[in-house]
Amino acid sequence: MNCKSQSQRVIKEFENFLSTPLETQLQRHLNTQSSAVLSLFHDVAANVPAYKAFLAEREINPANIKTLEDFQKLPAIAKENYILRYPLPDLCRNGQLERCDMIAASSGSSGKPTFWPRFFTDELQIATRFEQIFHDSFYTDSRRTLAVICFTLGTWVGGMFTTNCCRYLASKGYPLTVITPGNNKEEILRAVQELGSAFEQVVLLGYPPFLKDVIDTGIARGVEWQKYQIKFVMAGEVFSEEWRSLVGKRVGSQNPCYDFASLYGTADAGVLGNETPLSICIRRFLAENPDVARSLFGESRLPTLVQYDPCSRFFEVRDGALLFSGDNGIPLVRYDILDTGGIISYDAMLEFLVEWGFDPVAELQNQNSGVRIQKLPRGIHSLPFVYVFGRSNFTVSYFGANIYPENVTVGLEQPVIQEWVTGKFVLQVKEDADKNRFLSVVVELAPGVEGSEDKRQAIASSILSQLLRLNSEFANYVPPEYQISQVALAPMGDAEYFPIGVKHRYTRK
Repeated sequence: MNCKSQSQRVIKEFENFLSTPLETQLQRHLNTQSSAVLSLFHDVAANVPAYKAFLAEREINPANIKTLEDFQKLPAIAKENYILRYPLPDLCRNGQLERCDMIAASSGSSGKPTFWPRFFTDELQIATRFEQIFHDSFYTDSRRTLAVICFTLGTWVGGMFTTNCCRYLASKGYPLTVITPGNNKEEILRAVQELGSAFEQVVLLGYPPFLKDVIDTGIARGVEWQKYQIKFVMAGEVFSEEWRSLVGKRVGSQNPCYDFASLYGTADAGVLGNETPLSICIRRFLAENPDVARSLFGESRLPTLVQYDPCSRFFEVRDGALLFSGDNGIPLVRYDILDTGGIISYDAMLEFLVEWGFDPVAELQNQNSGVRIQKLPRGIHSLPFVYVFGRSNFTVSYFGANIYPENVTVGLEQPVIQEWVTGKFVLQVKEDADKNRFLSVVVELAPGVEGSEDKRQAIASSILSQLLRLNSEFANYVPPEYQISQVALAPMGDAEYFPIGVKHRYTRK
């Protein structure tokens, strides 16, 4: 692609984004989702060198993939068998890395970054996810809005991606102004206090535990959050509805379904889905009715529940794992991100809830009784749902950083410490009574070793130093005051954490 054709593509797609109403954009899936994913496959098979090689190694002829059923028989790709096996340029169209204008980074278990190139037009489809939130939940089309980016900036995917998408909405005509303090708490508080009163509402965008820390710090300093009409856009964590209610109460939220929205996003492909007023309303009902949630999801724990556009990100479920296909700087076809979960159609979800005596659309109608509406409340779109329990590879998510058991293992393998412990541990993210999250590590002591405060502190210090060394997300995302783990020492064979004869799991959700 030459410079002229690339600029023409930019102009065409940006004009399309600016001129297409949100409702029109969200209705595409009614007729085109299958054809869209097949078109993506054939485009990638023809133009991406790495995927050509991937198919050739498996003796797959792209011409034989004609139906959705054919497509769903294709082997899945993942980091290990695809992203890490081919040179970065070969993962891009025509092997041209230079046709991407930005590269973001995410860290893996070794701490070595994985790079994810993308182009301006890749961000436009993600901007529609933000438009859903700012239009449907926050009514930003008619309210002067300050967006405060609290995600980490730099090469990390969240901050820059979010900033760009918010600015595209401003280009579309939304009265939206962006400021980017990143995860600098002092600058966030200064921005809100000095600028917030010039706007009708302030949106904080960041990782849930960090945003709560910002709110709590502000309260301790006398910040009157209620006068800023605070809204939240979050990503990276599964949180409870009790958490949402607590944080909402502290900022004076009157309607959690319209004051919060969480993104299901990833460095690999941007935002895959987003909470809507409808999905939040449903999740809050399920939180109050665990038997209903268990019947729907097959588990007692409550997953993240979002809606998605199958023309933008096409989801499938294979053996409990979520696969998705979507266009990016690195196009992905049947990509296994190692998340467990499932998909539910819009009609199936509403029919299920009716059987349990709950009508979320009517509930939202009641909540909006004081707002001038036409036929339906905002946030009601017949998009399918995806629910996400989290990574299946035993990571835990903390302030948006993926914490890997391997990182903790190295901390326990240091001189002297390795003589005190067996190497087994249980890694968990817990909440205290005030809903603040902390990283908990229960460590199994070696036979004959007695626990002590000195040992506990030495182990916590060693784990911290290795997390900072090995996990660049942890080092950049987690505020220093939350980085030290709360370590507990348990005797060998402890019945709760290290039962003898049972296969050990190093993480708990």
